[in-house]
Amino acid sequence: MIADPVRYRRHLHAHPELSMEEHETAAFVERELRAFGYDEIRTHVGKTGVLATLRGGKPGPVTLLRADMDALPVAELNDVPYRSENAGVMHACGHDGHTAMLLSAARELIERRETIPGTLVLCFQPGEEGHSGNKLMIEDGALEDPHVDRTFALHLYSGLDAGKIGIRDGAFFASSDRFEIDVIGKGGHGAMPDGAVDPVVGGAQLVTLLQTIASREVAPRQPVVVTVGAFHAGTTFNVIPDRAALQGTVRTFDETVRAELPERIERMLRGLTSAMRLEYRFAYHFVYPSTVNDPAMNAIVREVARETIGSQNVVYPHDIVMWAEDMSFMQQERPGAYFLVGARGSQIGREPHHSARFDIDESALEVGVRMMVGLGLHA
Repeated sequence: MIADPVRYRRHLHAHPELSMEEHETAAFVERELRAFGYDEIRTHVGKTGVLATLRGGKPGPVTLLRADMDALPVAELNDVPYRSENAGVMHACGHDGHTAMLLSAARELIERRETIPGTLVLCFQPGEEGHSGNKLMIEDGALEDPHVDRTFALHLYSGLDAGKIGIRDGAFFASSDRFEIDVIGKGGHGAMPDGAVDPVVGGAQLVTLLQTIASREVAPRQPVVVTVGAFHAGTTFNVIPDRAALQGTVRTFDETVRAELPERIERMLRGLTSAMRLEYRFAYHFVYPSTVNDPAMNAIVREVARETIGSQNVVYPHDIVMWAEDMSFMQQERPGAYFLVGARGSQIGREPHHSARFDIDESALEVGVRMMVGLGLHA
């Protein structure tokens, strides 16, 4: 049996699995939980998720503690002993650490079972990276039997020093939505553009035009990001293609602004294509809502942090992080708090998330374990 969060994390880091394919990771989690003595375990929740229930020795609420398990389609460039053994797949966002911390907390919590107020549900979630695994687990009954009263989740963060946690009231992470646009024209010779209707020029102008949504369409106090992340057109240098395909992401904190953005984007698209004799196809997908922290749950996180790591290590981030997080679905259903665990050391843990060189200062793991244990023991 692996005995500490560093060893857990290195095992998981070396054996990453993509979203909704976390079969070996889930099996590993289940084996460890059963070895600790957990006997109320549900598997295949939301396809590959794992839930473990621990009934405490004192009356109290039903508390869900969550960790995500999935990795990313990234080829790791770190030269470390625990480097990914699965080609083209890497834990480049810290989910290996999240799973390791909750597993380690699970071991300590079952040893302190008689002091636990209420019931704990340990949630090991698949598919956070864009696959709405949290929502799938809810649909599979993750918040019922027992009926969950409150939720807590954490995320390692390379933008914060190891040893600290960061938490903020209200909307903490942004919503995340996706759009797909086909700009349709008429192909032709690159030397004779007058005989064609160029979707590349139209698509390029659209990329620039969309940036005015944030700068001219939405109030400056409302953070909005509209990013075109993919633009595909043509096959060679001297041919104007028939179409250009664009894909992008939209992030905001405000639900009213969020609801208006598809119309704003399509209005620009409609006007531009009409002016340039182009046609278009437009699809917009609402994906993750904002992750909103409940003030009472945040107060519990701060209290536990003061007791376990000291008030001087509790940070209140003012910088806006336009990440998105599917824990937002559970926090829409139940009061919850989501907080950051610093992973930046003096030499390691300084690369951005989703980088092929992402790593963490592993001293952060102990902080996360202590926080999860403390939350599990808090009435």
